[in-house]
Amino acid sequence: MDVLIAAVKIAASFLLGAIPFAKVAMIGTGIDITKVGSRNPGFNNVLRVSTRPRAAIALAGDIAKGYVALTLLSAAPSVWWVMGIAAAVGHCWSPFLGWNGGKGVATTVGVLLKLEPWLTLICLPLYPLLRAFGRRMGWKQEGAISSMTTMLLLSTLILAMRGPESGVFAYVMFAIVVIRHLPNIREILGNLGKSNPG
Repeated sequence: MDVLIAAVKIAASFLLGAIPFAKVAMIGTGIDITKVGSRNPGFNNVLRVSTRPRAAIALAGDIAKGYVALTLLSAAPSVWWVMGIAAAVGHCWSPFLGWNGGKGVATTVGVLLKLEPWLTLICLPLYPLLRAFGRRMGWKQEGAISSMTTMLLLSTLILAMRGPESGVFAYVMFAIVVIRHLPNIREILGNLGKSNPG
């Protein structure tokens, strides 16, 4: 029975994570967020093609669903981590979007705010700092670099301070973020190749 209950909670977390708040934020505009801009159903693309209030709705919703999934569905710590991963997977490969989705950063942040609030709050300022620095330096993918660097630092801190029981799960979540950023990574590497032809 315990295994069945855990499986139901994991499935519920996946479905909560799958709610596409970027599309919710665009209700009333007539714009399909998956067909404009970068076509990514996430906060940055909503900000790119629409208004800041709508982008804020997308960001808050994506963070909240990761947090709420764990808050509403209490479980043992190990199950909580699996539920958090399920929420991130649901966001990245949503059945409501034809098994497509966002990059997973905001939902992962929501999960980690619940599981490791202090470490997450310590690491989060790195993201806007890197974005501002990257923009000033002319990075082509400052958003992707900032996201992955922040998630790497956070996962590493969790591993170092909480041990492998939590650290492995944190790195699984980081791996999901990296997988969803593979097109960005290829572009970064391509730009490096162009700037260093020799």
